[in-house]
Amino acid sequence: MLAEMRIQGLGVIEDALLELHAGFTVVTGETGAGKTMVVSGLHLLSGGRAEVSKVRTGMLKAFVEGRFELGGAEGATRIVTDAGAEVDEDGSVIALRAVSVDGRSRAHLGGRSVPVGVLADLSEQLIAVHGQNDQLRLLRPAEQRAVIDRFAGEAVTEPLERYRAVRDEWLAVVAELTERSTRSREMAQQADLLRHGLAEIDAVAPEPGEDTELTEQIKRLAAVDELRAAASAAHAAVAGSADGDPDAPGALGLIGEASRHLTGSEDAVLRELGPRLDEASVLLSEVGAELGSYLETLDADP
Repeated sequence: MLAEMRIQGLGVIEDALLELHAGFTVVTGETGAGKTMVVSGLHLLSGGRAEVSKVRTGMLKAFVEGRFELGGAEGATRIVTDAGAEVDEDGSVIALRAVSVDGRSRAHLGGRSVPVGVLADLSEQLIAVHGQNDQLRLLRPAEQRAVIDRFAGEAVTEPLERYRAVRDEWLAVVAELTERSTRSREMAQQADLLRHGLAEIDAVAPEPGEDTELTEQIKRLAAVDELRAAASAAHAAVAGSADGDPDAPGALGLIGEASRHLTGSEDAVLRELGPRLDEASVLLSEVGAELGSYLETLDADP
């Protein structure tokens, strides 16, 4: 049952607390006292449609909070448990409905945010509003079945419990089958994605160490101007300037000149140094040729 309801910022009600007791409760009052807002609060707490026009003028939100005593009601307890809500030590649970002036509506049960439909399911078990334009509990198909089952007594209770156990098991199997089917489709999609990736890798045909080579090539292209300047300067220092400037003969020219001086000497010690200069000249020639090849490989437009 609904043991307590608090309304804030709803219509003419700024803040009101309604304490209900077991038995028959009647709400009376003059026109405009707020009886309709009490019923509106019950509808909101029961998961009914939220109307922004009922938020009190000057308030940003309207709140309706109710404390339900479950009293061992299996259906209500199951709904609260399935929603992950927390039941207080006295066996009651707090439900809250908030409506903002911007049209947004929020529902909470037992300290957890829940869909509005959960409050509607809970209210079917615990609240019955009797009025001119309100549905009676006996008009609800679920309630009709429950009344007939209770009237049938033990003859129906035991088969009904067996049926519910089998149905719960069947629902669990259906849910597991659905989950496995979904996972199967996801795994098939992942397999297709992996096959596509492998096909792309095969089309590229990567070689061992290719990533290192590409990295070096990227660095070379990014610094091509600096590399060309360094290689050109080194090549000029080894082979001499490209325009044949006699003032810049390069290392090869200087070694050649030194070799000529030693070869023409009559001193045996100096002549013995000549072959060593020739070896250095050969080595420098190879370095100069490699520098020239390197300059040709540098991309003019990286």
